[in-house]
Amino acid sequence: MATPPVIDGAFARWLAARAGDALMELRAEMGHADPGALKAAGDKVSHDLLRTELARWRPADAVLSEEDEGARRAWSTELGPAAPPRLTADRVWIIDPLDGTREFSEEGRSDWAVHVALWARAAAGHGLVGGAVALPAQHRVLGTDHPPAYPPMTLLAATSPGGRTIRLAASRSRPPAFLTEVADEVGAELVPMGSAGAKIAAVISGEVDAYVHAGGQYEWDSAAPVAVATATGLHASRIDGSALKYNEADPRLPDLVVCRKDLGTRLLAALRRHLRVT
Repeated sequence: MATPPVIDGAFARWLAARAGDALMELRAEMGHADPGALKAAGDKVSHDLLRTELARWRPADAVLSEEDEGARRAWSTELGPAAPPRLTADRVWIIDPLDGTREFSEEGRSDWAVHVALWARAAAGHGLVGGAVALPAQHRVLGTDHPPAYPPMTLLAATSPGGRTIRLAASRSRPPAFLTEVADEVGAELVPMGSAGAKIAAVISGEVDAYVHAGGQYEWDSAAPVAVATATGLHASRIDGSALKYNEADPRLPDLVVCRKDLGTRLLAALRRHLRVT
């Protein structure tokens, strides 16, 4: 096996791609006859690979993975001896080994992902200093080492010359009622998609203009996609416009907005009205 890149952003890309390849191989070997077994095997294979490689190549860094035992526990700010090392570490890898297990288990679906992000205590803002989102079934990896160039354009109303309808990524099975209301206000259409990583990747690539979530998530659901999105120049925040924060004592990060910068003010204002955000 080749030695991975030294630079953290490139290492995140390498690691996410390796996990994605392993998941594609597993999918081909197991097939889709037993979706439950495929989901469980996918989570384990990717988690084990990511954990093993991080321990080998970044042994001094802490890790927060969705598949860690007790990962969802909210810790007190007064940390005791049982607190996880990540809460006092200077560098923490935040990983989601398989974002979108449902889509992974369905034959033909490509809207699932692998998330690998690095948080650093010394960094400003959200603290994410590197990250990558692998979309294995789409044969692409988006990373902070080579962030995509986002088209520098201003959205126009669909009725304006050269304008088009705004596109909002939404859950393909249960889009929240508030999102339909917001879409109606800003003149947008909902585009059904699978995992959070796939939705934010679609914003990064310009397939859609925004992704809004307010139904409950954890840090690993958005860390890597947000790292790439902000490196690309997109807006990313909580739905009230406040900053996203990672490696917190409570890993829950229940809501976020990722969108084009020229849409941010308008979208956040609509969210305040429909969600009564103060």
